[in-house]
Amino acid sequence: MTTTATTPLDLLRTRARDVVTRRRDDVLALSHQLHADPELAYEEHRSARRITDLVEAAGFAVTRGVCDLPTAFTATAGSGDLVIGICAEYDALPGIGHACGHNVNGAASVTAALALAPLADELGITVKLLGTPAEESGGGKVDMLRGGAFDDVAAAMMVHAAPSDSVGMSSLAISSWKVGYTGRSAHAAAMPERGVNAADAMMIAQVAIAAYRQQMRPGAVVSGVVTSGGEAANVIPAHTAADYDCRAGTSEELRELQARIRACFEAGALATGAELALEAVGNDYADLRQDLVMGRSYLAAARALGRDVKAEDPSIRGGSTDMGNVSHHVPTIHPLIGYDAGDTIMHNPEFTRYGTTPQADRAVLDGGLAMAWTALDLALTPEHRQALLDRLKTRALYRDPSGPESS
Repeated sequence: MTTTATTPLDLLRTRARDVVTRRRDDVLALSHQLHADPELAYEEHRSARRITDLVEAAGFAVTRGVCDLPTAFTATAGSGDLVIGICAEYDALPGIGHACGHNVNGAASVTAALALAPLADELGITVKLLGTPAEESGGGKVDMLRGGAFDDVAAAMMVHAAPSDSVGMSSLAISSWKVGYTGRSAHAAAMPERGVNAADAMMIAQVAIAAYRQQMRPGAVVSGVVTSGGEAANVIPAHTAADYDCRAGTSEELRELQARIRACFEAGALATGAELALEAVGNDYADLRQDLVMGRSYLAAARALGRDVKAEDPSIRGGSTDMGNVSHHVPTIHPLIGYDAGDTIMHNPEFTRYGTTPQADRAVLDGGLAMAWTALDLALTPEHRQALLDRLKTRALYRDPSGPESS
């Protein structure tokens, strides 16, 4: 007869799993409540309260309204020198609710934090749950980086809902703009010479952007929609407006793209005499840089739970997230946690319908436990732990005395 030795990691994994089993009903109820009551960026008051009430009752020390953001929070357990940051998202999309699965994301992060809290002092870690608002629009994590919420965090993690599991892929850097032209209205037939056509300014800018696409770096994307273009065919439009996004493979490439696209909009103003107003919407999002060591730990943990997880090439990029900004300063993972969503994908109204299915519930529990097991591996493996602590000591702080960074 052969026997299998039980390691300290095995025993701690079992204890973490036991916590998840005990708290199963609480975290799944949270996921369903978030799903049923979607709130938009920076307005997630009820969502943040539901999460903080739950973890505060579990013994976490909660600070609400951190970094001057009413719907941001931190909740900590333990007092070890290795601070594990677990990011909870809970904002929704206008009109289509949790079509990106942030109810699953947020509840999975709470699950991980609850699983780790009873083990924190034994592991010599501090569990830090960070409530990060406005991922869909605005970038709450960037605000919290600037505000110092991540200054003590040695490793950051979260999982994101998706139709399938994967770990390791990157994301595109993105910036969003509101574009407006102001001209002068006039009768289009009786006195057109008195008008300054704001619609023409927008058209010239769009043509310039279309012409520039041939020279864009591979992977760059410029997308936009005209939200106001005039009201009557016989009146030269005095005002036009549009929303535009620029995406690129890296933050450096994004800045290059922004300069060229700005020039296209300026060309519209120069050619017509209209006045250009270009306003940044929220924070720029950086490209995601996933930590390879943490990614391998998560991959092993998720597969040990029976999940079919694909290890992606880091050169593969998809979507954009403000977790990218975190990853430029803190070792980070952002795996996708999958559940059946039919033929649809995120940001589609149909995806919302699948957010409280049994498979989505399993994603909450498995995603949370896989993150907890990843944290156990980081804390118990001496070389991983020391590497994280060394990086924490030596990394440049996000804050700049001359002002906040914008990446």
